[in-house]
Amino acid sequence: MNTLNVAIIGTGWCGGIRAVAAANHPIVADLHIAETNPERLAEMIAQTNPASAVDDWQVLVACDDIDAVVVSATPETTHYPIAKAALSAGKHVLLEKPIALRLDEADDLIETAEAANLKFTIGYSQRFSAKQALAKRSLANGTLGDPTSILVSRHIGRRLGAKIGNRIKLSPAAMEATHDIDFAMWCLEPRRPVHVYSQNSWGIRRDTVGLPDGQMTVITMDDGVVVTINAGMSLPNHYANAATTWIEVIGTDGSIFADDSHRDIVLNTVADGIQFPLSTMPGEAVGDMYAGPMERETIHFFESVVYDRPVMVEPRLARMTMELYLAADLSAELNEVVQLPLTAEQAGLALGASAVQ
Repeated sequence: MNTLNVAIIGTGWCGGIRAVAAANHPIVADLHIAETNPERLAEMIAQTNPASAVDDWQVLVACDDIDAVVVSATPETTHYPIAKAALSAGKHVLLEKPIALRLDEADDLIETAEAANLKFTIGYSQRFSAKQALAKRSLANGTLGDPTSILVSRHIGRRLGAKIGNRIKLSPAAMEATHDIDFAMWCLEPRRPVHVYSQNSWGIRRDTVGLPDGQMTVITMDDGVVVTINAGMSLPNHYANAATTWIEVIGTDGSIFADDSHRDIVLNTVADGIQFPLSTMPGEAVGDMYAGPMERETIHFFESVVYDRPVMVEPRLARMTMELYLAADLSAELNEVVQLPLTAEQAGLALGASAVQ
């Protein structure tokens, strides 16, 4: 296989980025897209000139000529049924986070992919950020010595936070800190988390979307390394649709402080005031180039299929990330430390806690 035929299911913000990346890359022979919004479907047809464009994703999953499927549909309740159908049809799958809403659903997807020897990966695009990759490499090659702590503080603007909160009622841990949990677990593997403590902070989002403004989570690993993650979703709209992140990785022989706050480019106009370009987490096109991690993540998945290479985000680690944010939500609900792994009863309670009302 030198090329492959790809389907993108859901062509909103992230799905649109992935569809354009697919349309522009020679590794993709035929592109197929599914989108329920007719106006957006028309826009994506004009941008990507797909081999087919439909409003029913099941048509593409049933197509024998399609090799790989990217699931970028919303709301997140659609992730499991679409990914399950695609994997069951023998398609390789890139699925946007979260991997599922329930741990048994995540397990089912992993088992289905493994039984059929299919590539299956989750869209944690921040692993394709050079700053995070440098932190991972510096731990893996011993530059920092033995890790002692990781801290990540990430905030997004309240406009994007409201968009997410109006789409699905999931906590900041599930919808934002999930990226940073994934980063920390990636850096620290093969260590395993043993307990979690988390607290919610409430503010302007309580009355608007019924969700916390932020969530602070502390994770202790089996060798004593401590991970602290602060996820906020209510920055004033000067940071609209943008993310600002600070990362600290401390080891016995060194440290890395990564400033990913996007204050290095400041655009100031009379009409719109101060803006921070190139500050969205997925990235964005700038003329003929793409600045950001999502395009590279998309092409990496295609290359993994064509050249039979390992995927960057192994689904069992994505499952661990899911268990951690469920544990964080349960901890915040119970106001106590939660031990890992979660029991079946705890997983059920955590699902209710994660869907904060």
